[in-house]
Amino acid sequence: MKLTLLKTMVGIAALSTIAACNTPAEKAAENSADSIEESADMVRDNTDAVADNMEDRADTLDNRLDGVDSRAEQNMENRAAGIRNAGENKADAMENKADMVRDKADR
Repeated sequence: MKLTLLKTMVGIAALSTIAACNTPAEKAAENSADSIEESADMVRDNTDAVADNMEDRADTLDNRLDGVDSRAEQNMENRAAGIRNAGENKADAMENKADMVRDKADR
């Protein structure tokens, strides 16, 4: 019982120490970084949705079931892949910015 009480007290002390490290500036930076990451997720989701729609439209351009894409279908699928890659790159850059905001606040 004494050991459990001691562990609980140590845990509370550790949590109090961690909570004390969050200054208003650190909290603001964390909120800003979270917002940037949420925006990055939205960019990723939106570009994926656009690329998915393009790929679906591309599938309607070639009605043959021969396993070979028509030129129009392949071109649209390539554009969709480009959009998806651009969205990933933009979202990755935004997440890097969020990391920089957090790192700056930790200094």
